[in-house]
Amino acid sequence: MQGTLGEKLGEGVFAEVYAWAPGQVVKLSKPGMPPWVLQHEARMTRAVFAAGGPAPEVLDEVTLDGRFGIVLPRFDGPTLRQATRTGAITHEQAGAILATLCVAVHQTPPPPDALSLRQAMDARLQFAGRALPESIITGVFALIEHHAHDDVLCHSDLHPGNVIITAQGPKLIDWLGAARAPAAYEIAQCQVLMSELDPEHDDDPEGTAVNSALQAEYARLTGIAPAALTAAMQPYLPIVRVFLLLGGAKPEVRQRLLQRVESALR
Repeated sequence: MQGTLGEKLGEGVFAEVYAWAPGQVVKLSKPGMPPWVLQHEARMTRAVFAAGGPAPEVLDEVTLDGRFGIVLPRFDGPTLRQATRTGAITHEQAGAILATLCVAVHQTPPPPDALSLRQAMDARLQFAGRALPESIITGVFALIEHHAHDDVLCHSDLHPGNVIITAQGPKLIDWLGAARAPAAYEIAQCQVLMSELDPEHDDDPEGTAVNSALQAEYARLTGIAPAALTAAMQPYLPIVRVFLLLGGAKPEVRQRLLQRVESALR
């Protein structure tokens, strides 16, 4: 079904989302963004959906005024973040939803062309340039080499803002970062995304509460002792923070992330 560009519904670093045809949205790359970015996301989303993972169906691909776009189902409902902040969903329920989605992602076979963590870091450096001291880049690659052996499919951006609560259940969106990595990397990333990126707090109390519930439920679902999960995450925390620093972390949190990376690498 051919649609027409409607109202703008949201935007991220690389793309903007607009209403399209009835029951559909189009995710358009931002002006000047190379088309391969969203083309890669389209491939990842299609592959995960085809493998039975919790990704939306890609309905079509379009090009509008030189901008590549992905046509997706329109999910009506609040994000998990919005539902938690209004009290419609408790922190414990939000953590359980995220943990269940984590398990579903990790049980899905990775697409053949999903990037390894090393390849993903190389791609981020090519995109962002050498925006960090060479000692940090060298240190984080050493961590990846030592710890990050390919393991499972990771969403790599799993947080309450990327989960939409619909009448049909929670829907996980934004699959651009899908990669092959250890499961502990994903859990480490959830922790940093939810508890270290609020510029008004050293650690976001709400995000920390949801993250604690996520880790407890993930440990229960997978049979991992909570202490073992905490220990397994530790080598991946500086890797996650470097990804965020290269992805344009807000100035308010950039220095804090940098300090934590430097401390971990020492």
